[in-house]
This record gives sequence, C-alpha cells and structure tokens, in this order.
Amino acid sequence: MDRLLWAAAALLLAAAGPSRALPADWLPGDYAGNAADADRFVSDYNATAEQVLFYSVSASWNYNTNLTDHNSQLQVNASLEEQAFTEAWGKKAKQVFPPSILDTLPDPDVKKLIGKISELGAANLPQAEREEYNQILSTMDKIYSTAKVCPKEDECWSLEPHLTEIMANSNSYKRLLYVWEGWHNQSGVPLRKHYPRFVQLSNKASQADGFKDTGDSWRSWYESPTFEDDLEKLYKTIEPLYQNLHAFVRRKLYNQYGPKYINLKGPIPAHLLGNMWAQTWNNVYSMMIPFPGKPNVDVTKEMLTQGYNATRMFRVAEEFFTSLGLIEMPQEFWDESMLEKPSGREVVCHASAWDFYNRKDFRIKQCTTVTMEQLFTVHHEMGHVEYYLQYKDQPVGFRRGANPGFHEAIGDVLSLSVSTPKHLHTIGLLNSLTQDNETDTNYLLKMALEKIAFLPFGYLIDQWRWSVFSGRTPPERYNADWWHLRTKYQGICPPTRRTEEHFDAGAKYHIPGNTPYIRYFVSFILQFQFHEKLCKAANHTGALHTCDIYQSKEAGAILEKVLQAGSSKPWPVVLQEALGTNKMDAGALMRYFDPIIKWLEEQNVNETLGWPDFGWVPPIPEGYPGDIDKNTEETQAKDFLAEYNRTAEQVWNAYTEASWTYNTDITEANKQAMLEKNLAMSAHTLEYGQKARQYDTTDFQDASIKRIINKLSDIERAGLPENELKEYNNLLSTMETKYSVAEVCREKGNCLPLDPDLQKIMAESRDYDELLFAWKGWRDSAGKVLRTDYTRYVELANKAARLNGHTDNGAFWRSLYETPTFEQDLEALWKELEPLYQNVHAYVRRALYKKYGDKHINLKGPIPAHLLGNMWAQTWSGIMDLAIPYPDATQVDATPAMVAQGWNATRMFKESDNFFTSLGLLPMPDEFWAKSMLEKPSDGRKVVCHASAWDFYNRKDFRIKQCTVVTMDDLITVHHEMGHVQYFLQYKDQPVSFRDGANPGFHEAIGDVLALSVSTPKHLKSIGLLDKVENNPESDINFLMSIALDKIAFLPFGYLMDQWRWKVFDGRIPASEYNKQWWDLRMKYQGLCPPVSRTEDDFDPGAKFHIPANVPYVRYFVSFIVQFQFHKALCHAAGHTGHLHTCDIYQSKEAGKLLGDVMKLGFSKPWPEAMAMITGQPKMTAQPLMEYFAPLIDWLEKENNKNGEVRGWPEYDWKPSSTVTGTADEKVDFLGMSLDSAAATAGQWVLLILGLVLLVATILVTYKWRSSRKPEKSSSMVELK
Repeated sequence: MDRLLWAAAALLLAAAGPSRALPADWLPGDYAGNAADADRFVSDYNATAEQVLFYSVSASWNYNTNLTDHNSQLQVNASLEEQAFTEAWGKKAKQVFPPSILDTLPDPDVKKLIGKISELGAANLPQAEREEYNQILSTMDKIYSTAKVCPKEDECWSLEPHLTEIMANSNSYKRLLYVWEGWHNQSGVPLRKHYPRFVQLSNKASQADGFKDTGDSWRSWYESPTFEDDLEKLYKTIEPLYQNLHAFVRRKLYNQYGPKYINLKGPIPAHLLGNMWAQTWNNVYSMMIPFPGKPNVDVTKEMLTQGYNATRMFRVAEEFFTSLGLIEMPQEFWDESMLEKPSGREVVCHASAWDFYNRKDFRIKQCTTVTMEQLFTVHHEMGHVEYYLQYKDQPVGFRRGANPGFHEAIGDVLSLSVSTPKHLHTIGLLNSLTQDNETDTNYLLKMALEKIAFLPFGYLIDQWRWSVFSGRTPPERYNADWWHLRTKYQGICPPTRRTEEHFDAGAKYHIPGNTPYIRYFVSFILQFQFHEKLCKAANHTGALHTCDIYQSKEAGAILEKVLQAGSSKPWPVVLQEALGTNKMDAGALMRYFDPIIKWLEEQNVNETLGWPDFGWVPPIPEGYPGDIDKNTEETQAKDFLAEYNRTAEQVWNAYTEASWTYNTDITEANKQAMLEKNLAMSAHTLEYGQKARQYDTTDFQDASIKRIINKLSDIERAGLPENELKEYNNLLSTMETKYSVAEVCREKGNCLPLDPDLQKIMAESRDYDELLFAWKGWRDSAGKVLRTDYTRYVELANKAARLNGHTDNGAFWRSLYETPTFEQDLEALWKELEPLYQNVHAYVRRALYKKYGDKHINLKGPIPAHLLGNMWAQTWSGIMDLAIPYPDATQVDATPAMVAQGWNATRMFKESDNFFTSLGLLPMPDEFWAKSMLEKPSDGRKVVCHASAWDFYNRKDFRIKQCTVVTMDDLITVHHEMGHVQYFLQYKDQPVSFRDGANPGFHEAIGDVLALSVSTPKHLKSIGLLDKVENNPESDINFLMSIALDKIAFLPFGYLMDQWRWKVFDGRIPASEYNKQWWDLRMKYQGLCPPVSRTEDDFDPGAKFHIPANVPYVRYFVSFIVQFQFHKALCHAAGHTGHLHTCDIYQSKEAGKLLGDVMKLGFSKPWPEAMAMITGQPKMTAQPLMEYFAPLIDWLEKENNKNGEVRGWPEYDWKPSSTVTGTADEKVDFLGMSLDSAAATAGQWVLLILGLVLLVATILVTYKWRSSRKPEKSSSMVELK
C-alpha cells in the first residue's frame, strides 16, 4: 500500500479533543513572494514536515499496534497538531504565493511542491468541524478494527485470523454465510450513521481546495483529465476475460453447491469465493483446479516443514530485492516492525508499510502466518518499503508513487516473479519443476483467480465512493447502489437480504479507513506492463507467466529509476522513461494470461457469459443459522463413509455370527458372547454415528452420501450411557430367551414348546378346551414373565430415541418410512379394507358357530381368539377345513402330496431356489446350503424356531434359520424367507447402510409376492404337487378364501400390533393398562376377545415374538398392501391375462428383471422411487389387493346377505363361557352359581362323596344282571379320550 496516503489517512484517525498550539519551531517564518524565498519556503517546510510527520506517524503506529484509549488520545493530539501544521503552512503558501506569483516561479518542482502544500484537505475545516471529522474517522476505525462475530456467548471471532481463515478454508455454505453476514453486520451496520456526516465534512474540506468534491480531489492525483474514461476503456478490454473466468468459476461452484444456491445464468453469492469481499478468488482454487493430477504450486507445507517463520519470510523477500541490486532493509526495520500478531493486545492486522519520514525508519505491520499467500504479501509490502528507501531523499511532497497505483504495482510486480514455480524451485520451496501445458494451465488459473477476479472489485469501490461524494448516491441508497455496482461489475449478489439498514461497503477496511481504492485497479494494470518490460531486461524468453526476474541487475536498474523519482515527475513521464509508453495499457496483462484465456473459452462453450438473471438471489439455507459448526465437506464425508463401510462389515459380521450361534444354540455362554459382540457393534455405531453427526448434509449434492450420513446419525440404542446400554441389551436378550424357551406343561404329561407342538394344536385341534389349554398356557408361560422387563425396556428405548432427536421410540420407528403422513396413510388404507375384513370375519364367525355352537360363538359379537387356527389369530388359514366355501370342490392344499412324495426341508428350499432362478434372479450361494439351519435340530439344542433370514455382511454368507415342517404353509414361508435372502443378494454391493429394504415393508413383501404365485393351483401343478387345475367358480372361491384367511385376516393384526406399541411409547397407554389396552385394540380392529378373563397380571402382547424381540410389526401390514401392487406389476410384465389371482410369474425373466432392479436399490432411494420403478406410481394403494380378491368380495357379500350376517361385532362386551378353572381371584360358574374357586372346589368334593355313596348302592342293585353283559363306551368317554 502507498504509505504516504495510507499514513495521511491514518493521521486523521483521532478523537475529538481540544487543539494545542504548535511549537514555535513548527510554525512557518516570514517569506517574500520571490523565487529565492520560494526555495527557502520549500526547504523549511521539508525540514519541519519531517519532524511533524515523524511525530504524527509514530502516534498512529502506536495506536494501530496497540488499540487503547490512551493511545487513541495521543493520536488525537498528534493528528490535530499535524493538521494545525498543514493549516499554518498551507495558509502561508496561499498568502505568500498566490497563483499569480506561483505561475512566475522558474523551478517547476518548487511550483509543484508549493501547490501541494497549499492543499489543506481537512485542515480547511473550522476547528470544531475538524475535530468532529477526526472523531468520526477515529470512531469508524475503532468500530472496524474491534468488530467481532460471536457464535457463542464465550467465543468471538475477529477478522484476522479467524474470519479470514474460515472464508478461505470452509466449503460450508451455512458457515460461510454466518461469517459473511456476521462480519457485514458487526462492522458495517454501526458505521452507517457516521458515514453521511463524514462525506459532508470531507466534501467541504475538498471544496475549500477548489475541487467539486472529495472524489474529484482523489482523481486529481492522477493528473489526467481523461482518467475516468481511460479506466472504463481499460475495464472493457479485460471484461471478456473476467466474464469467462466468472462463468467457469460459477460452474464449479454449481457442482459443489448445486442449483439451489448457484444460478448458471445469475450472479454468484458473494460469500462463496474464498474471501470476505470476493475481491480475490484464489482460496477456492482447490475447487477449480483444471488438472488435479498435476503438481499443485502451493508451498505452504514445505515452508512449515523447513521451519519458516515470519522473520524468515521477510529475509527471503529482502534477498529478492538485493538480488536485483536494490537496497536492503535498514536495521530499524528489523528492530521496530510488527511482523506477527502480538498476544494480549488489540491491533489493526491489515498488512501495511509505514514511512516515518526521517529517512531511516521504515516498518511493516503484518499479522504474518506461514503460508505461500502470505509470502507473496510480504514481498508486496516490502515493495512499498523499497519504494520509501529509494525516494527517501526526495522532498517530503515527492515521497510517494508517481501516481497512487505505482506504489501498489511495485510490490505486485515482484510477486509475479516470486509466485512462479521457477522461483519457488530456485529458493528451495518446490522440489521438482514440471513444465507442460496442463501444469501451466493450473498455474495461470490460480493467478487469474487472484488478479483477474480482483479487477472489477478494484474498479467499483471508488466508482461507488465517487458517486457518494458527488451526491449521485444519497444516504438512502448507499446499500442499494453498492450492490448494484457489485452485481454490474463483479456478477455477485448478497447471500442474504440486505437493506438500507445495512452498510455493506463499510465492511471493507478502505471505506472506514478513508483510503482511496482505484490505485489497486491501476496497479493491476501497471504491474503487468512493468513485468513485461523487466522480463525483457532480464533476457527472459518464453511465455510471460514463466518469467522470474530474480538476480537480474538489469531489471533492478529499471525499477530503481522508477522508484527514485517518487512523484517528482508526472507519472506518464516516469512510465515513458521506464517502459517507452506514457499510457496505461491492458495489453501486457492479456498477453500474460493468453493461454488461460483460450483454455477458458474452450471450457465455456456451453456456458452463459455474464449474468442475465441480474436480480436473482439465493434462498436462505434450511435451519440457518443452526449447524454452522458442522462439516459440509462432501468429499470428506465420502471418505468417512468408505471407512465406515469397511469397518462396519467386520463388526456387523462378528455380531451376526455370535447372534446366529446363540439363536441356534441357546446357552448362557452363547448369550454372553452375543452380548459382548452387541456392545462392540453399539460402540462402533456410537463412534461413527457421532462422527456422522458432525456433518451438515443439507446441501450435499450426492443424495446417497446425504442419505447414509443422515441414517448413521441416528445411533439408536448406542446413544445410551454405557450402563444403560448394557441393561438395554441384556433386557432384549433376556426377553427373547424367556420367549424362546417357554413351554406349556400338561398336569401329568410332557411339556410342549411353541414349535412345533403348540402350533400344531392350534392349527389342527378342534377341541375347544384343548385349544384353550394351549392358548392360555402359552400366555402364562411366555407372556406374564416379560411384563416387568418390558416396562423397563420401554423407558430405555424411549430414552435412546430422544437422544436421537425423536419424541419417542414409536416416532423413531415411523421415521424409517420417510413419510410425514405415514399414520394417516395407514388409517386411510385400513378404512378402505375394513369392509372386506368384516365380511371375512362375519363369514368365519358363522363357520365357527356351526362348529362350536352358541355357547362359544355369538353371531353379533367378537370371536374367541383361540379358535382361528393360530396362536395369535393373526392368520386363519389353519381353519380352512371349517370355513371352506365348497367342500366338494378342489381344495388347494399341497401338504398330502408333499408328504407322499417324500419332500423334506432341503427339497422345499431347493424348489424355492428354482423359482428365483427361473426369473433370472440369483441362486443361493454355497454358504447358504452349508450353514443354514433348515430344520429343528434333533441333538437337544434349544433354538429360536421363529423363521428368519440372515445377512452376515460379508457379501457372500446368507442363511435361513427355520424349524421347517413339511406342509404347504411352510413351503410358502420358505419362499418368503428366501425372498429376504434374494433381497440380500441383490443389494450386497451397496454400502452397508443401504443393505436394507426400500422401507421395512418392502423386505417382507418381496418373499410374499412370490408366494402369491407359488400358492396358485397353476404353479403347484407345474411343480408336481397338484394333479390338475380346475377352472370353475367354486374352486376359485375356495382358493381365494384360503388366501384371504391368510392375507385379509392378517391385516388388522398387522396394523394394531404397532398401534399398541406406539401408544405405549408415547405414554397414551400406561404400564398399568398394558393388557386392557391390548385387548381393546384387538376388539376394535380384529373383532376378537380373550376366551378367558384377562387382567393386568397378564401380559398377552409379550406372547407374540416380535414384542420381546423388539421387531417393529407395521412392516407386515405395509407388505401385505404393497405385495399386491408388486404382484400386479410383475404379472403385467410377465404378460399375464385373466384374473389377477390366477397369475403365476414363474419363469418370467421380464418380471424377474423388474423385481431385481428394485431389489438392487436396497435402501439407497426413498421407497416411493422404488415403488414407482416397479408399479409406475409412488404411493401405497389397496386397489390391487381389492382387484385380486374381487371375486371373493362379491361372493362374501352375497353369502353374508343370504345368511343375514351382522358385519362387525355390536355386542362387543360378550364373553364366551369357559369350563377351565380360573385363577384364585376369578369367579367360576358352578351349577349356575357364580362362586369363587375355593367355594367351587368344596362343592365338587361334596358332589364326589354323594356320588360314591350312590355308586355303591347302584353296584349292589345291578351286580347280578350287569355281570352277564359287556358294557359299551359312552359318547362322553370317547370324547374325553
């Protein structure tokens, strides 16, 4: 920076205070209006000015390097005295040497110097206004220099280094926005009220010197009446290059931030370009680099490796100057400069060079950090000091650049050499020197991001100020006109809404610092003119951008001549003597960048140059200003996920192996081993979940990365404290163990496990009391024992959910469906299906009535829950024999044929495998056949018999665990479980987080949709399990009824299971009403009642595996809907014609491809996208299900109407009579009386004694004739037996 003007501005930074009389030796003497006295006047002024300016600059230095009120007051005094000096000598010059005398002086230098002395600037102002002017400048400087952005109460960021580093290094849209907005608000807004008055006073001072306004005064320094026109012509020359650079950068930013934040026909949001003011863009180079594989010329790491510090950086710069034959830094420079930011005091960090006007003290103030960019800044600032050293013997009035842009250009022209790979290699900071077109392109783009990107900014700042000073921009348009110019020239826009309450121009130092800025634009033109000339003097050959003038004394000699002249000659003369031209010309700049100009034009063939969508602004990010501390680096997230995927496969495989071992051999040792691996998996989930939470994925462009990060961020149970996590895991394993080992024991007989014994009773027995024995016994054994555990489980599950940001565990489960209207959607589906279910219910109730009579069945009431062929009455296909519409027509039951043909479990699974491969899908791998548990072991091991499919997360090991029995029902189950494994196989190459169904219901639906084909008579015949297929209405209705008893009967159960749990989790069902509310829901949705009285001592939900096993259940309801949607779509792909229920997709490669493509997606896309892939539309709908059952729906409606059936269960409080002894506190029906169990037992003993007496009498009476007859067994004895 030009320190004369810089220091002159700094000198005015003072608080209001009383003026002090100048020392006598600082006052001008008496002079006559002649040439001799003019010489003496100039000489006296020069000697005095050196004293005054040393004093004033020293005070300003002390304040800028230690921002205290005391130093501010000292600066006040110095500033006022310097102004008093300027006023006294200026008035003397005007008095003694008015224009009439000045024009007669023979020495042009003396005339020029006296003319400058006559310009008083702020010293023209009356004392009170001068003090007000100083006060405003001091206040604005302090506001800017002490402004901070505070993200937290106890944490604040200053511009240097905090905010600058964030702007340079962060790619987080939100974080950058927060920093940008914070700085503009904190530094700019408080200045707004001061700036209009400053403008008034500044203009008044300039007008007193004969200028129209302050802008006119500033432009006069360039001594050119065509200066503004010249600037516009220069800008128009480089504008096409800037627009090409802008278009290229905009496209790269589009790739990073996407269409939400980047409009390819609009301006670029101002905070995304690596710099608080978007003045240079080199900090986003890593995002822009044309050829990433080529060496990157950034020697920062090498500087750190070599132990560079601030002093060494300045020594390296000094050596560059001396290598040109220029002057070394004086000792005062090293002793007095501030080269690093001091600790413990506030300073103005903005890098600047200082001339103390005593011809020996020159300093730099810089908060230097060890980076390559700062190395260049060091050379730039030292260029100013070299200028000072060269012109130090000029009169004070000539100690400045030939024009203000010269001072800036000198430092920068050296940086053009210093930044070349050649020079960095020469000074040992670049190990190898690569020279090819791609490396050159990389280098030139980086230089363009610094130099070309700056040009419109360098041009517009003073365009705005000149407009402000002239009155064309009034205070009420400060911000609007500022942003108009920034969009017009730079093609950038504010990232947030800005109004006239803001003062964004003031967020740039040079505005409150009152430092003219057009010098930088001028310098960026001149430096390339100088560079071209110096390179020629240094005998450089080759492209201009590769030139390094290091060690060229010839180049140094040209520079020395320019520097020594100071401003003693008009700048066109200086330029003519140095370069052979007296005009500024952008030609050298264009020649320097010629290779990158051509390259950018090639890249931008399809880009819009400029920003026709002039008024576009980006939206405010979702959740802003939250999450500003989170990582938004998408490439880092990608690397993180690769690491997670690799480690998760190992950890999950280890846990799954341990869990398999336990589930196939329930022992305490295996349980503990499983728990240990579960803790390891939880620790892994916690570690990577916490890392995932450090990312803000809002604006990630890769939807997959965003999706995985968001999924990982929900760490589920792993978020619990360690002791509670262990408790939680132990609860789950304990509940599942209690369930799995539960048995029901007869009074004097064997004990029966659920599989296969109790299940067999429920499916095959038609004895009301035997069914009740199994039903009640299972709930007593498996349910009651879980109640206490479950209550604690709910507490911990809810705590884990809340730690993950959910209101409760039910909300977490529902979140997996990624549908905000999920609950409402389910209810709508149920209401659509409810009439069909009620028709099935009414029909089955009539069939049960025929079997069990009015004692056990009420035709207007609910059905006792134990009579429907299944332990949980979830499917009713077990009582097809009672409910078959046409007993004499074909019944589709392949069980007899399977048994007759000697089928076993392996045969059933092989047949299922054949079905999948017939569709062109994948066969089961060898590991499947070698490691699966397809039958219940006969070696005495206790196992979890509940059929399940297992993915071992190593992309090759997939298994099924099933206690298979040879029945058609189990054949269907086999296909269902194999469907899960096929899903595993299809998505095995997805990231671990995507190895799941599109939603939980999809996984269940895949197996079931195949079962819809497998269960058709057509398919059973094709695999030899049915002799013939009868095509008649009766057989169709029988078939559809068998499916309805499985599918339709299930729907309310599939719906209510999680209705109950969701209400438990959210507190609507308290622990004191677990069982009551369970049966209320079963009554409401299923129309079922318990066959015996239930109390809160019971825990009937726990008698269903999915409750203790913590498996969400609404997935099954979802799957029973979507499987029919899938079935219809697959049948269409297979070319099926006819009724939907007759379709068999076996051997259809077209259907298989459609199914396989969806399965390959896994969880990588939201389920509506997967749904649309297979069905052509994204929603769940019950219409395909209704279409499938259409013939049965019509038949049921007619049949139920014919029988006068009541749909629903209006007598909902009806209970069946029971012959089973109740618990101690139950009432028992005894001979028509309601007695407690003790009284009923006493009555039984009385009846027994009476019976014995009567028996003896009877024997005596009948002995003779009875001995001659063989008695027949009574019907009651037969039935009992």
